[in-house]
Amino acid sequence: MTTQHDATAVDDAAHAGVVYQDLSSFRVPAGFRGRPAWFVQLWWCVQALLFRTSPRVCNGWRRMLLRLFGARVGKHVIIRPSAHVTYPWKISIGDYAWIGEDVTLYSLGPIDIGAHSVVSQGTYVCAGDHDYRLPDFPIRGPAVRIGDQVWIASGVFVAPGACVADGAVVGARSTVVGQLPAAMVCLGNPARPVRPRRPANT
Repeated sequence: MTTQHDATAVDDAAHAGVVYQDLSSFRVPAGFRGRPAWFVQLWWCVQALLFRTSPRVCNGWRRMLLRLFGARVGKHVIIRPSAHVTYPWKISIGDYAWIGEDVTLYSLGPIDIGAHSVVSQGTYVCAGDHDYRLPDFPIRGPAVRIGDQVWIASGVFVAPGACVADGAVVGARSTVVGQLPAAMVCLGNPARPVRPRRPANT
């Protein structure tokens, strides 16, 4: 009779010598960051020294800093000082949107957040991944799109390439993979639509 130990040994032997990842061959593609290395470092210094230390009420100051570094930021956007933006020049935030405390916009690829949308505290919007099928583990930047009048509740993970359509609500601690339909309340891991979002006056 084959034991679990024997089965594990056979499985290990079958994979012996297979190279799944060789990070010595990893390279960031030319132009991937969208700006020169010195500019990237300058933004990270500005973010640490001027953005994250600014008083909570100074949303205009933070909007200005993001715009100086190439972000497209609409009017009256609220963005908390503890939010983290990797590459501002790859993000677009529509009018009256809110970006909450400790939100990460991991903008290796484009991140587009629509007007009047809320990205709540602790949410991680991830527009970057790796192709795990190739040994050199190439980095990629799949775009993320969050539509207009969306509410992303606290602690949500929005995966690379995801799209949340206009008017959707994503419940706390959910994981967004792929596309979520418009005007639906979505929950779970991965998030799935559970009921329509109906305004109180209808």
